[in-house]
Order: sequence, then C-alpha cells, then structure tokens
Amino acid sequence: MALGKNVIVYSTPTCPHCKHAKEYFGEKGVDYTDYNVGTDLDAREEMKRKSGQMGVPVIDIDGEIVVGFNRTRIDELLD
Repeated sequence: MALGKNVIVYSTPTCPHCKHAKEYFGEKGVDYTDYNVGTDLDAREEMKRKSGQMGVPVIDIDGEIVVGFNRTRIDELLD
C-alpha cells in the first residue's frame, strides 16, 4: 500500500487534526513530506493554490487533494 505515492501534508504544529493525520501515516508506514504553513510562506501559498483553502491539514496524495483528516478518502487514495 502507498508504494510510490507522493504524500505531502500541509499543517501547523498546533493543529490536532494535523497531528492525527501524521500519526495515521506513521501507523500505516507511509512516508510523507510535512510543510509547516505557519512559518513556510511558500508552502502556504502552494497549499492555497492547490486546495483553495486556508484551513489545515491539506493533504496531497499524488496530486489528489484532501482537505481535513478524512481517513476514508486517504485510504482510498493510498490503496
């Protein structure tokens, strides 16, 4: 599962849903790149461009965008 998937998490350190998403990826053994959009302005702009959202987490799985920690949608995209 998730072999060869490119996973990016746009998050902030104080966001509980972001923490849950990253823990979930860890439990599933999924490698991901995490961008702190609280301090990384380029990543924040990229997240807004991809999702149209300012809320976090925004998760990009091979170009498919998931806004929030939607476990069902994440599983669909990883399988």
